[in-house]
Amino acid sequence: MIALNEIASGLRFPEGPVAMPDGSVFVVEIEAGRITRCWGEGKTETVAMTGGGPNGLAMGPDGKLYCCDNGGFEWAEDQGLLHPSGAAHGWTGGSIQRIDPASGEVETLYTHAGDVQLRGPNDLVFDDQGGFWFTDHGKTFPRSRDRVGVFYAQADGSRIEEAIFPLENPNGIGLSPDGTRLYVAETFTAKLWAFDIVGPGKVERGPGMRGPEGRFLYGAGGYCWFDSLAVDADGNVCVATLGNAGISVVSPDGTLVDFVAMPDPFTTNICWGGPDLRTAYVTLSGTGRLVSLDWPRPGAPLHHLNR
Repeated sequence: MIALNEIASGLRFPEGPVAMPDGSVFVVEIEAGRITRCWGEGKTETVAMTGGGPNGLAMGPDGKLYCCDNGGFEWAEDQGLLHPSGAAHGWTGGSIQRIDPASGEVETLYTHAGDVQLRGPNDLVFDDQGGFWFTDHGKTFPRSRDRVGVFYAQADGSRIEEAIFPLENPNGIGLSPDGTRLYVAETFTAKLWAFDIVGPGKVERGPGMRGPEGRFLYGAGGYCWFDSLAVDADGNVCVATLGNAGISVVSPDGTLVDFVAMPDPFTTNICWGGPDLRTAYVTLSGTGRLVSLDWPRPGAPLHHLNR
């Protein structure tokens, strides 16, 4: 097991880490409905109360945080591990929120794309055109599960559209370092897809067995699921992998080049920080921890944050 440095503990299902130049890391706490800033050595502070279920988080072009709010879960705790357990009682929908990290003000940008309701927005990534791609993971009910997809929206609230439909509960999303390819991980199928980008919010899709789809890149075997992802500077897609607990590192050609084991079956997110982007930050959500570790390759710079 790689040596881990514990940045914060006692978090309520942390996800969406955003590593800042000053060394702090923003995370969401989904179960608590809040955004938290972690300073290291266990020091944390509440930035904003979002309500619902804040999930993915990213820094936008205006210096504000953009959040995928899934609308909330029910929760269970088994063998000391906290985890979601279906849609919250009274759930009414998800949203995209904009948060001022200085004041804590929370603004709802989107709840629908035309007539399509946002069910459970999950993760997002900004491009260099002033917009962002995000997944809608949907909601799971006792005897049904949503059919959902990927959306594209402008940060100023002026445009949102459904870009890819259908997918099987898409979760992680990321861009290749040159911005020409979009990666999407499906949770329950544990499959990773690649889409060639042909314009802002537009991807090329070919024929497939379940309708027009992207290029199948990689599928994990065994008892596992995919969560969020991030891309390193070499173009490898680093996918948080639930169940067998770790980060699956997949090359741009679909080869599994590494698997970094983690001590929590709910290993959900990875991002990079530090002056050379070689410090990886990983959320161990079931045990409520944010940890860091040295990574063999730097992360790819993010728009509006590392560039």
